[in-house]
Amino acid sequence: MDNQEAVIALHNVRKQYGSFVAVHEANFSIGRGEFFALLGPSGCGKTTTLKMIAGFEQPTDGQVFLEGVNVSEVPPHKRNVNTVFQQYALFPHMTVFDNVAFGPRSKKIQETEVVRRVTEMLDIVRLGEFANRRPSQLSGGQQQRVALARALVNYPSALLLDEPLAALDLKLREAMQIELKRIQREVGITFVFVTHDQGEALTMSDRIAVMSEGHVEQIGSSADIYSRPESLFVAGFIGSANLLPGTVVSSDGSGIRVDLVGGTQVVVPVGNSASNVSLAAGAQVTVVLRPEHVHFDPQGQVSVSVTDSVYQGSSVRIVGRMENGTEVSAIVGVEPGVRAPLPGETTLMTWHPEIPYLLAGWPEMAGSTSTNVDSIEASL
Repeated sequence: MDNQEAVIALHNVRKQYGSFVAVHEANFSIGRGEFFALLGPSGCGKTTTLKMIAGFEQPTDGQVFLEGVNVSEVPPHKRNVNTVFQQYALFPHMTVFDNVAFGPRSKKIQETEVVRRVTEMLDIVRLGEFANRRPSQLSGGQQQRVALARALVNYPSALLLDEPLAALDLKLREAMQIELKRIQREVGITFVFVTHDQGEALTMSDRIAVMSEGHVEQIGSSADIYSRPESLFVAGFIGSANLLPGTVVSSDGSGIRVDLVGGTQVVVPVGNSASNVSLAAGAQVTVVLRPEHVHFDPQGQVSVSVTDSVYQGSSVRIVGRMENGTEVSAIVGVEPGVRAPLPGETTLMTWHPEIPYLLAGWPEMAGSTSTNVDSIEASL
């Protein structure tokens, strides 16, 4: 992205606490009007990165630019960004209207302009009829929208959000994901959203930066991150995946042949691989199969002993083991007259020829990332 189009730009930003490096050499830009997510497990550096953009932390090295100006040493109150945290910190003694009006009134803006701005912002967040209520009279989702209106009413260059949906229950959180994206589109302001929930990031974001142990692993659209991951971490963290280690046998115009550990050969289409994959014979690689792309067929390629079958309404989640003991999972649709495999049965797993995707190296643990309790717990 051209720096002149970027609202926020990080140049070689590094944050270190003693001997611990929280963020390693972050280099990326965020465009005007973009919904950008910082996604990763706890402790990956995403909140530290957000705090450096906000000014609550200063980089150990590198520079943070806002609207083309180096603000690396500018205090938070002098940066034209606002932050919404998990705790909304609304003033309990003020009405909704006065909470939202607090910012522009603090800047000595004329009251007629304050009224216009607040009224407009409350309409955008659909709380106009609640203007005279106190925060204690609102639901959690309504309080969050008041916090958003208060942060947006001064028209910041960017709004920074640090897991603001974490305190909401599941149904409300899912509804607020759509609502937050709607508000962002209407106001046209850059949103930078920190979350460890990949579903939230995929639902709302124009682009996602996936972080792990202080490193930005990959930046791209939701579709790119999900369909074309650049590392084993991204493939396992975004959604569910079956990670099947193997060795490249050959590569030509008809495909990349990979011998999986355990003996099965898989053909991966040319071009279905991360940019750092070596296609030389003998190279260690991992074949990625998403569970929703796996199905069962008498003419299938891999023998699987079914260990679990879970009905989930519109789909059935199947868990099984390959002959070499690797656990795999599949999500199959519920169709009239079609019976899903049951525990104790042996069946054949297959997939469309265009589906397999190739990554460099072998995973620490082969098989389904959705059944590995240790890796899932580490991501929370």
